[in-house]
Amino acid sequence: MMSRMNSKDQWSAVDRYLNDLLVRPDEALNAALRASADAGLPNIHVAPNQGKLLHLLAKTIRATRILEIGTLGGYSTIWLARALPPTGKVVTLEYEPKHASIARENIARAGVADHVEIRVGRAIELLPALQAEAPFDLVFIDADKPSTADYLSWATKLTRSGSLIVIDNVIRDGKVADAASEDANVKGVRRALEQLAANPKLCATAFQTVGGKGYDGLAIALVTD
Repeated sequence: MMSRMNSKDQWSAVDRYLNDLLVRPDEALNAALRASADAGLPNIHVAPNQGKLLHLLAKTIRATRILEIGTLGGYSTIWLARALPPTGKVVTLEYEPKHASIARENIARAGVADHVEIRVGRAIELLPALQAEAPFDLVFIDADKPSTADYLSWATKLTRSGSLIVIDNVIRDGKVADAASEDANVKGVRRALEQLAANPKLCATAFQTVGGKGYDGLAIALVTD
């Protein structure tokens, strides 16, 4: 049986192949990653192929208004903003002022600053004010995992029938299957997944992913009512 380390090496090699073939080099996105790393931001941005998946989802539903919870260095924000029509907008929420500052620079360098508004503060405190700006066509949740269920609750209030809600990092290296886990991140994700399953207005699925960033996965929900 292939060892875990060898498996990750293979996953990384496949990621490189797929990204080189289907995502292709992009200087603005690469510069965003370099600037984020140079500033000491954690290496927790979405992978390039996952960024393009977000872009394609937004394109597919013809999103004009997108809400992102968790900006980090703006890498996924750029992917989402590039999917918008000329009048479209991404509102992205970031707790750390330093992260928001780096993201602003990255987003401006990518030429999509006119389509992005970064709001700084605790997302759970910023979300109520967005009711006046709802509905959003797509909500991407990629922030602190213990609060994921709270963010999902707000996402269902801020969307409409036909909107998509995407939640990142729901597999937690397989630990999500452990009902006895005391890990706050795992418990937060499990609450969110249980909420997805229980809400009759959401048609949801989740899947596992492997790649250069390890073993994790996404949940995707369609708002049906």
